[in-house]
Amino acid sequence: MRIVLATRNAHKVRELADLLPGQTIVPLADEVVLPPETGSTFAENALGKARAAAAATGEPAIADDSGICVAALGGEPGVRSARLACDDAADTENLDLLLRRVPDGGDLEYVCVIAFVDPASGLEKTFEGRCAGVMTTAPRGSGGFGYDPAFVPVDEGSGRTMAELSAAEKDAISHRGRAARALLSWLATH
Repeated sequence: MRIVLATRNAHKVRELADLLPGQTIVPLADEVVLPPETGSTFAENALGKARAAAAATGEPAIADDSGICVAALGGEPGVRSARLACDDAADTENLDLLLRRVPDGGDLEYVCVIAFVDPASGLEKTFEGRCAGVMTTAPRGSGGFGYDPAFVPVDEGSGRTMAELSAAEKDAISHRGRAARALLSWLATH
């Protein structure tokens, strides 16, 4: 199936194409405007983007919203993960601020929701993936992006951060990988 991914981020298009084998994942055309992420949940933000992409293209579309939820911060930054330091913050700014706000590490969780919208049938469905971890007190590793250098996944067991894992190791346990596998399983039956 050809599916429009509601992003122009080449890294995310490659990642989702790898996670959704057998599907043709295409980036959103430059002229399509996505709504701002103003939802209070990952699902609201993902659905808003998927609906806009599906309406603009007339094709099935997916979108994701994801972030990190830190226990010591009552689940924050959550949907504001990409904008923790400010609206246009770089990954390093967000990571540095998080490490300053929670200097002793602690429990955290990555959450991803992928929304699927088919404009022909009106069908809308969301798929959630989670990955539990603990936060380091200093960044480690050069892979990944965002908060990966400070996120040690519990399921992996080696004590390495997400930024120290290979792409295949990360995909096997990540929140996005889990949400994508749930979507792929559902697509196989619909």
